[in-house]
Amino acid sequence: MSSYAGLLRTRGVARIISAQLLARFPSGMLSLGFLLHIERTTGSYGAAGLVLASLSVGQAVSGPLTSRLMGRFGMRPVIASAVVLCSLAIVEIALVPQPVPASMAVALVAGLTFPPIQPAVRTIYPKMVNSRQLTPLFSLDASAQELIWIGGPVLVTFVSTQIGTVEGVLLSVVMMTGGGLWFLASPEVGRVRIPRSKRRLGAVLAKPTVLLATIVGFLLIASCAAVEASVVAAFGEEGPQAGIVLAIWALGSLAGGLLFGHIPIGPWALARRVLLVTVGLAAAVAILDFWWLSLTLVISGLGLAPALAVLSAITSSSVKFSDTAEAYGWIGTGQLIGAALGSGVAGFLIDAQGALGGFWTGFAFAAAATLAAVAGKRWHPDLRHRDPSPLPDTDSIPVQPS
Repeated sequence: MSSYAGLLRTRGVARIISAQLLARFPSGMLSLGFLLHIERTTGSYGAAGLVLASLSVGQAVSGPLTSRLMGRFGMRPVIASAVVLCSLAIVEIALVPQPVPASMAVALVAGLTFPPIQPAVRTIYPKMVNSRQLTPLFSLDASAQELIWIGGPVLVTFVSTQIGTVEGVLLSVVMMTGGGLWFLASPEVGRVRIPRSKRRLGAVLAKPTVLLATIVGFLLIASCAAVEASVVAAFGEEGPQAGIVLAIWALGSLAGGLLFGHIPIGPWALARRVLLVTVGLAAAVAILDFWWLSLTLVISGLGLAPALAVLSAITSSSVKFSDTAEAYGWIGTGQLIGAALGSGVAGFLIDAQGALGGFWTGFAFAAAATLAAVAGKRWHPDLRHRDPSPLPDTDSIPVQPS
């Protein structure tokens, strides 16, 4: 824990982690928030799944594009524009009664303009700390990210079930705008300039490590989103049980990130951590009981934040600095699509089979993530004795004739 304390004492680290955490909280809130809101207004989880699918399509297109735009126009102009446009689209869905196709169209706009906070902050990190501190910083960031993916749904579930689904969706807008402004006002954002990438869009996915991190992240977060929807379906939308179970899961993941995040990253690190997530979910499907689910999701959570930390570290060590924003853009897009797809697929199965169908969906996505991590082991760098910082960009040096 002393390494984390030292990190937080480093100038700007606590501020930038807090600001980006608040700005990115809607990433973990919107899927479940839209699911609850659209289901309540239409009476169908399937209709909510269609809206989430539109959101995911927009995010799939926007992630890498907005990341590259930051290299051309700078972080602040791109992020500020995205925050404004995305917030307006989300507010429209929350406040305007409309047919499902109209909500799908607006959700597409929200996805296309989703702020690229994640690739921005992970591009900034290597410039804030030395190479020895970078792996613990990624672990700390992954633990914070778990508050987004699991703590976010807890918050939106409580607000949506105890106050109203409109308020739950609007809360995500408040956090996006407030956190976005705080992040943009941070001095660290102005100090780092992302070099303009000289490669074509998508070329970074030719790096097997980036592709591995994108695929595993997509499957892992899809599993989380499916389980979140299933917990709500299992305990209903009126009582606090669903929020409590999700909060326990969040605490398990946070504990895992802090306890295991400093362990050196070997070639089997990702597969082992994802396997722990899968084992916990395999046990969860046995009994849909409050105490049993709380126990099994703690087991699952212990591997979740460490797995996400590994994804960040292996990506950073495998690309040039000018390509880091786009690489994290693809990974972030995969995770956001996973969140929407996991909720959507689980929603259809919950309609057909009840909460158990949703839990099986979460387990299936986690098992697929484990298989992908094992199959991709050959492309997993060994960082136990290696600097995880991005590779330096090199240019030709003009030489004057003598």
